[in-house]
Amino acid sequence: MSSSTPVARRVRTLALPLGVLTIAFLAVALPPYLGLDPAQARLAVPEDVPWFYPALVAHIGFGSIALLTASLQVWPWLRRTHPAVHRWSGRAYLALGVLPGGVAVLAVAPFAQTGGATGQVANTMLALLWLGTAVAGYRAARARRFDQHREWMVRSVALTFSIVANRPWSMLCIAVFAPEVMSGGPVDPAALAQAVGVSMWLSWVVNLLVAEYWLNRTRNRRGRRQVPAAGDRRPAAVAT
Repeated sequence: MSSSTPVARRVRTLALPLGVLTIAFLAVALPPYLGLDPAQARLAVPEDVPWFYPALVAHIGFGSIALLTASLQVWPWLRRTHPAVHRWSGRAYLALGVLPGGVAVLAVAPFAQTGGATGQVANTMLALLWLGTAVAGYRAARARRFDQHREWMVRSVALTFSIVANRPWSMLCIAVFAPEVMSGGPVDPAALAQAVGVSMWLSWVVNLLVAEYWLNRTRNRRGRRQVPAAGDRRPAAVAT
């Protein structure tokens, strides 16, 4: 085996592309909120909900921490060779990312005007699942059920990156349901709200389905490795 194999294994991971994607996404998404000016927000801020903008900014800040630490959580080499770093980044992911970020979504989602009722329900469901999968993963780790911990964290990370997936889904749904936005013609607010609401559902449902498909494949591969070949099987002893 060549000496370059360990290096190749470190590089062959989702951590690197996810990390690059996260940095690129945050470089575009964060600037409108750094000045704490509600007029610069990408979402419409209801004037009759005073906590909406502070909760939105809190979600964006904590969600950014979740995105950055999620990239470390899916790095197998880091988990194997530096378990302390894996544990501490996991604690940051939960305590400084998902938990406060998810609670902030629950404060924002029912009052968000963009996406209408469809988007409100989609983001509320996302927040509940985001919180639930992360807590389930933490509890599994505390109980030393590491296979279950891994599966729950894969689901949690898939939900974390739904905000990134929402950008291309939004463009696709707008092109389908409200093409006037791209052509510069008069826009039907109901059609635009429908497009945004559908994209909110797709952004996390598709991510979660892909995660479940991947988990099922890895379970099947693990099961095949554990089943002995036919020539290796030995006849059971006959009781006398």
